[in-house]
Amino acid sequence: MNTAFRLTRFSLFVLIVLSTMSCRNQQKQFFINEGLVYGTYYRITYEHYQDIEVDIKEAMAKVGTSLSTFDSLSVISRINRNDSTVVADTYFTEVFTTAQQVSTHTGGAFDITVAPLVNAWGFGFDPQHERTAILIDSIKQWVGYNTISLQNGKILKQHPQTQLDASAIAKGYACDVVAQVLREAGIENFLVDIGGELVVKGHNKRNTDWQVGINKAIDDATQQNQEIQQIISVTDVAIATSGNYRQFYYENNKKIAHTIDPRTGYPTNHSLLSITVIAPTCMLADAYATAFMVMGNWEEIMKVVNNAVPPIAVFCIFEDTTGKHIEMASPGFEQYLQEK
Repeated sequence: MNTAFRLTRFSLFVLIVLSTMSCRNQQKQFFINEGLVYGTYYRITYEHYQDIEVDIKEAMAKVGTSLSTFDSLSVISRINRNDSTVVADTYFTEVFTTAQQVSTHTGGAFDITVAPLVNAWGFGFDPQHERTAILIDSIKQWVGYNTISLQNGKILKQHPQTQLDASAIAKGYACDVVAQVLREAGIENFLVDIGGELVVKGHNKRNTDWQVGINKAIDDATQQNQEIQQIISVTDVAIATSGNYRQFYYENNKKIAHTIDPRTGYPTNHSLLSITVIAPTCMLADAYATAFMVMGNWEEIMKVVNNAVPPIAVFCIFEDTTGKHIEMASPGFEQYLQEK
């Protein structure tokens, strides 16, 4: 081995050692990265030697490039246009596979093919504002999780008009992706919050479990009301909340909620105002929260919860006939609730 090569290798070794020593000499501190993404906010809190927001933003951007229906060049948008050249990437494949599993477990209450109906009711990436019962019936024939499959990186559709909408699962998945970036950086204490979907690990700055508020289910289309219904103490879990009290409009004096039942083709109309799901991954929590908002029935929800693998836990806010809000929690959720 020549002298020049030995010196180069030695120099690299010294640089690595010095870099490692520098990191060890630095004190860990809690960083907060926040901003806008996917049409909502993100707030990432983590304890580390240095700020890694560049890596976090890169991870969120990759998820968007795969799953955002508002990006005409994304994988999902190209699939919706029946682009025969598009091949599903890892992000799309993971989300699609989980979506199909949750659809099967919930009897179609969750359905990634709901996009045409969401658009028809004015909430999707291509919102319409005029509809008839005949139109809804015609659109329903294109909706059905069992009419599509993923084979060798390609989505196969029974109906070319079928379109996918991952908005009810992708935000949760993005939380999981960011959480993985933090874990790979050796970060042990963090809270990932993207539009209210959360992944938490370790402890907060006060060296206790993370304290998370569940908002009151008060109609507020401006999304400014932040009154707290309950506080939960959590660590090493993922959390998602779904409700019809923030995204809605009135038509002919009737409230039109953004949660569309893919089985009927119509917006939900029941007494469940909000549901919070705790699961091992935020992708699962997000999808189940949507499915349960579609169901709207405590007994039906609990049948799914009791048979869920991996286990999940739920907290619901119902409205009774007098307008009073009623809280209900599954046995697995009660351990997280803090005394009022």
